[in-house]
Amino acid sequence: MLPRSSTSPTPRSTVSSTAAPASAHLRRWLSAPGSLTARLRLHGVVTVDVLAQGHMPLLPQERQALGCQAAHVREVLLRIDGRAAVWARSVTPLSAVKGPWAAIEGLGTRPLAELLFSHRRVLRGPLQASRLQPGSPLQRRMARAWLGHGHPLAHNLPPDALPHWARHSLFWHRGQPLQVLEAFAPWMLPLPSERR
Repeated sequence: MLPRSSTSPTPRSTVSSTAAPASAHLRRWLSAPGSLTARLRLHGVVTVDVLAQGHMPLLPQERQALGCQAAHVREVLLRIDGRAAVWARSVTPLSAVKGPWAAIEGLGTRPLAELLFSHRRVLRGPLQASRLQPGSPLQRRMARAWLGHGHPLAHNLPPDALPHWARHSLFWHRGQPLQVLEAFAPWMLPLPSERR
């Protein structure tokens, strides 16, 4: 975990995990540095569905990472050529939305990557990978969003179509954190994570 201080971490491209991912494809996506949106665009047209945004309670891991009970939350579904590929959730303290992360409120359907990777002063902490534990608050939240928005025939969606792995990292801007979590659909994992 990153310290909650005004000292920003140095960028790192390594990924740590509580359980080793079995698939080499999965490991590549979980550890891919830079903009995830840019990598998804190698495989088609990427669109962003905003599922929720505003002041919300935090999940347990987020409370620990940010040191607060509630924050500004943005949940989106990234699609490749219309197919749900990544569920993403970004959280930042309410005070940060009035300060260095103010632009997050006006993103609309633009990817968060436009904000994170266009400013030299935004630094990213290490990537952390984890398996989504069935029944956990995070997994339930993701599954509700996925089944409600990710697939037009949700009642016919097989269980193995839901994301099982996610990664998260903290971004720092002027001493204020913003955590981004990304959960990957199993169908997209065999896709190359970089240009060949």
